[in-house]
Amino acid sequence: MEIGTLVEIRIQGERRLAVLDRPDGKKDWIVIDEGGQAHKIRPQRVEYQVRGGLYKSSEIRGFVQQAQPYIDPDSLEVAWELLVEDGQAVTPDDLAQLLFSQKTPVVCYAAHSLLAEDKIYFKRKGEGYEPRSTTQVEEIKHQLEVEQQRLQEKEGFFARVKQALAKEKVEWMESDRTRLEALERFVLQPEQKSNTVQDILTTIGRSQSPEATFELLVEIGWWSPHENLFLRRSSYPVHFPKKVLEVAHKFLQSPPPDPHTNRLDLTHLKIYTIDDESTEEIDDGLSVEYLENGQVRLWIHIADPSRLVAPNDPLDLEARKRSTSLYLPTGMIPMFPSELATGPMSLVQGKLCPAVSFGVILDETGGVQSYQIQVTQVKPTYRLTYHDVDEMLLMDIKAEREIKVLDKSAKLRHQWRKSQGAINIQMPEPMIKVKNNDEITVEILEVSPSRQLVAEMMILAGEVGGRYCQTHNIPVPFRGQPQPELPSDEELLQLPAGPVRSCALRRCMPRSEMGVTPSRHTSLGLDTYTQVTSPIRRYTDLLAHFQIKAHLRGDQLPFTKEQMQEILYSVTSSAQEASSVERQTNRYWSLEFLRRHENEVWQALLLRWLREDENLGLILLEELGLELPHRFERPVSLGDRMSLQVKNADPHRDEVRFREMLNREVSSTAS
Repeated sequence: MEIGTLVEIRIQGERRLAVLDRPDGKKDWIVIDEGGQAHKIRPQRVEYQVRGGLYKSSEIRGFVQQAQPYIDPDSLEVAWELLVEDGQAVTPDDLAQLLFSQKTPVVCYAAHSLLAEDKIYFKRKGEGYEPRSTTQVEEIKHQLEVEQQRLQEKEGFFARVKQALAKEKVEWMESDRTRLEALERFVLQPEQKSNTVQDILTTIGRSQSPEATFELLVEIGWWSPHENLFLRRSSYPVHFPKKVLEVAHKFLQSPPPDPHTNRLDLTHLKIYTIDDESTEEIDDGLSVEYLENGQVRLWIHIADPSRLVAPNDPLDLEARKRSTSLYLPTGMIPMFPSELATGPMSLVQGKLCPAVSFGVILDETGGVQSYQIQVTQVKPTYRLTYHDVDEMLLMDIKAEREIKVLDKSAKLRHQWRKSQGAINIQMPEPMIKVKNNDEITVEILEVSPSRQLVAEMMILAGEVGGRYCQTHNIPVPFRGQPQPELPSDEELLQLPAGPVRSCALRRCMPRSEMGVTPSRHTSLGLDTYTQVTSPIRRYTDLLAHFQIKAHLRGDQLPFTKEQMQEILYSVTSSAQEASSVERQTNRYWSLEFLRRHENEVWQALLLRWLREDENLGLILLEELGLELPHRFERPVSLGDRMSLQVKNADPHRDEVRFREMLNREVSSTAS
C-alpha cells in the first residue's frame, strides 16, 4: 500500500472508504475519509483495497456514485444460480467479470460491495466468497421472511397502541396477543419482567413499573380500570376448554343414558325452590309429605348433575380442577358450563328434573327419627325468593301451609342442634354487587326466617348424608370441626353484647376440616356431616353424590378411600384459592365503594384490637357490614361507637384510612 491508495475500513461497524494519507510509526497509517476526517488504522483493518490508481479524499464521493448503479442485489442472485452447482469460490474481481464483463476499479468495488453486504447467497472463505447450497439459501430466505414478518407485526403493534392511546377504535391482531400477554404477566408477576416488556415500555416512553404497565393496559382498552388481578393471578380458569364445551353441547342435544332407570316418582309433591332473585343455579327444593299416622316427612330435593356427569369424564375433571363456582361482586363463574348448570342440571320450575331426595321424619325434639335417600324424578312447583317466603310466613297464607311446617321444623331442628352443643355466631355479612363493572351496591345480608329455614334443611340433608355414608362405610368428603377453647361466661359477659361478643367467639373457632372418615362438627352440633346440597357449584358435594348413588344402585363405588383422599388434597387446595379470590375481590370493591363515598359519614363500632399497643383496631361499619382496620388517636374501648369519614381509600394498594369526626362536624354534615 502507498499514499493515495483507496481502501475500505469499518468505523463502528459501518463500511467506509478512505485514502491512505501517511504512515504513523512502523505499523499504523493515517487515512482520510470522504468527510475529511482522519482515522488511525492498522493494515489488518483494511477490508478491501481498490486497485488501479491513486486517489484523493475529495474523489471518494464521485467514485462511490460511479459504483452505485452496479450494486443491484438481484444480480447477485443471478451469479449465485450460475455458480452454485460448481460450488467454486469467487473473488470480487471474478464476480465483476461474470456480471459486468469488465474489471475496472469501480466495477470490482461494486462486486465487493455486493458480496460484503450479502447475507443469503455467498459466505466468506479466505480471500474469496463461496456460494451457499440451495438448502442453506432456502433456509436463510425463510428466516429473513420470518424476521421481516416479525418486524411488520412489531411496527403494526406500536401503531395500534398509538391509535388506542389516542382513543381511536382499535382491532387488535392475533399477533399482538404475545406482547399484550407479556405486559399482563409483568403486572401480575413483576419478577418475570421480559425483554419484550422492557422494549415496549421504552418505545412508548413509560416507566418500567407494574403500576405504569397496568395503567397502559387500561389506557389502550385491553384491561378495565377494575381488572380483577386476584382472579388473573390465581389458577382458576375463567373460560371452559373447547372439549368441555363440546361435551356440554352434545349433552344438551342428546343426554347420555340414565344409570338409574327406576327413579322414584315424586312429581306429586309440592316443591318449593327458595333462592336469591339473582340465583341461576337452582340446586335444592323442599317438600312436605303428610303421612297417614299424622306425621310429616320432610323432603330435601337436591339437583342431580351426576345424571349427566360421570366420574373422570371431561365435565367431571374440569369441575374437579375448579372445585367450586366462583361468586364475585361482578358476577358468577360457574363450575360447569352455564348452559348445563342453569338448564338440565338445575331444579327448574315446572320441568321434570332428576334429583337426589333426602326424606326425613323428625322426632318431637327435632332429632332424626328415620330417613331415606332416594334417586328421584321431581317437578318443582314454585320458584320463590327469600323475600317471598318471609312474606308468606308473616301473612300465614293457609294455601301454603307447607311453608309453615317447614319453618316450624327448621326452628325445632335449630333448638335440637343447640342442645347438642351447636355454636351459632351471627355477624353482619355484607353483600357486594357490581353492575356493568361499575355501579356498586353494598347491603347487609339480612338474617331472616326464610334464610334460617333453608339453612337448617341443608344442614339436615348433610347430617342424613353423613349418617348414611358412615353406616355403610362409604368414603365421602366428611366435614368436621374441632372443639374450640371458648372464653368463659364471665369473660364473655365483660364484652358488649352483639357483634363484639360474637367476634370474640368467632376468633376462637378453629377451621373446619375435611377427610374421608366421619368426625364431629362442633359449631353445627353434629357427630357426622357431609355437604350434599350443592353438587352443581361445589365439587365435594358432587363427589358425595357419585358415591351415594353408586351404593344405592348396588354398584362398585367410583372412588376408593385412598382415591377419595387424594382427590380431596387437590380439591381443598383449589377451593382455598377460590375462596381467597372471592375474599380479595370483595375487599377490592368494598374499598372502591368507600373511595367513591369519601364524603359520607359512617357509624363504626370497635370490634377487637389488632395491636392494642399501637391503637390499631378492627372496626365494623354498621350500615355496610364491612370490617376494616383503623388506628385510633384517642383512648377507646371495645364496643365504643364513633363517626368516621374516609380519609383515603386505594383499592389497588389495598389501603384505607379513616378520620374520626367530631360531634359538631357530624351535625354539620347531617344538616
